[in-house]
Amino acid sequence: MARLKEYYEKKVVSELTREFGYKNRMEVPKIEKIVVNMGLGDAIQNIKILDSAVSELSRIVGQKPVVTKARKSIATFKLRKGMSIGAMVTLRRERMYEFFDRLVNAALPRIRDFRGISPKSFDGRGNFSLGIKEQFIFPEIDYDKIEKVTGMNITIVTTARTDDEARALLKMMGMPFRAS
Repeated sequence: MARLKEYYEKKVVSELTREFGYKNRMEVPKIEKIVVNMGLGDAIQNIKILDSAVSELSRIVGQKPVVTKARKSIATFKLRKGMSIGAMVTLRRERMYEFFDRLVNAALPRIRDFRGISPKSFDGRGNFSLGIKEQFIFPEIDYDKIEKVTGMNITIVTTARTDDEARALLKMMGMPFRAS
């Protein structure tokens, strides 16, 4: 069992139950899945960028990413329907907890001038989105082998009904929110 999942089962569930007054253990919010998305608009001109981004993303998350295709043509961007323009991964269960643990404890503190994450990036239904500008904050990436610095979007989907419940869940799980 992942270290963070064990921590969730033992500590976080009881804390959230006490704080929000849940009557049933199934009411306690939990992390359902984590979606990591890399949009690569430059892959239109240079397909090698997409290949290196896919290999870097698979090293970061420990799972093979799906290459995303354009849904429709946009002449301004020289984009045709069906062209490869990104990569994404959906993490669940053990891999999700392992990735969340590495994100919170290893990657986020390596961001330059890091003061915490904005606690306002919730969507109103308990889901949290986070944008990262550089992929080399993850220890799995070798700085010398990077072809192009790319960012990624990380969405943490929870079963919480409100943003306050989700914020409390992620804070107890170790997410370093900025004091606002």
